[in-house]
Amino acid sequence: MSFVIRSAKASDLQPLYEMAKLTGSGFTNLPPDRPTLKAKLERSDSAFARDGEDVGDDLFVLVLENTKTGDVRGTSQMFSSVGQAWPFYSYRITTLTQHSQELDRTVTAELLSLVNDLGGSSEVGGLFLHPSERAGGLGLLLARSRYLFIASHRQRFGDTLLAELRGIVDERGGSPFWDAIGGKFFGMSYQDADEFNGIKGNQFIADLMPKHPVYIAMLDEEAKRVIGLPHPSGRAAMRMLENEGYSYQGYVDIFDGGPTLIAPTDKVASIRNARDLPVTNTALDRGEKALLATGKLSGFRCCYGAREVREDGVAIDALAAELLGVSVGDQVWSIAR
Repeated sequence: MSFVIRSAKASDLQPLYEMAKLTGSGFTNLPPDRPTLKAKLERSDSAFARDGEDVGDDLFVLVLENTKTGDVRGTSQMFSSVGQAWPFYSYRITTLTQHSQELDRTVTAELLSLVNDLGGSSEVGGLFLHPSERAGGLGLLLARSRYLFIASHRQRFGDTLLAELRGIVDERGGSPFWDAIGGKFFGMSYQDADEFNGIKGNQFIADLMPKHPVYIAMLDEEAKRVIGLPHPSGRAAMRMLENEGYSYQGYVDIFDGGPTLIAPTDKVASIRNARDLPVTNTALDRGEKALLATGKLSGFRCCYGAREVREDGVAIDALAAELLGVSVGDQVWSIAR
């Protein structure tokens, strides 16, 4: 397989824009807006170039490249600390229990409370794979390569990882959740609010959204039904996250009600199980299927390959060594596929 994950660069703007036009509503990390995407690439370039081993307000953009054709066919992102430029808002589902002695009755109600609990967490997001490449495990390569990047730059990320999943959007591009809450106060359709958020950020939520909790029982049935549910296209991504050790803890997106999943960074399976070893052989014929990665910051590269972990290091296959540009003695991070 001739695909490799690498750091994004300015010349990737056009393919990113072409992919952004395919994402649909609710994909705020990859909006179909050239200036916004250009700004993301510039911010990512600054993050890759920044010295230091501390957590900053960094955005790292990775792309999936077909090395035979040079085409960029997918992308993913990592935010080192959310809530730095503007607050990171979520709704959290909480429970309120009240009792009336006169009626001898106890009532339990679920509430949506606007919170900033997750500020300072690191985020994995912005994952998109071109529809023509959705076979052969490339989506998994895109998703898990981020964990090898985090493992190899651990000091640049926080102690909690989060992932926001797109919520339920109907065939017209509308969101029942937004219509029931946000749409009542902003005079904007879900699509308009989503586009504005992707380009300008969500400070307008802080400016205008009511701060009092919302009683879920007062929402219409369609809105209640979609709270915490991922879009059908995100169900596989949710399973992948859960397999890595993420869990749903009652946080939902303020726009579409989609679930936010959380995990301690060091307990994410692909980070916990990653091995950093010297290459001892680059001509392995047979071995365990694995993800292999090397390089620091802008030099990061990741691909599928074969490995054999030995006492003195790791042996890898010739194609992987070529895609990564490594030879005997170089360090390679790896996890089993």
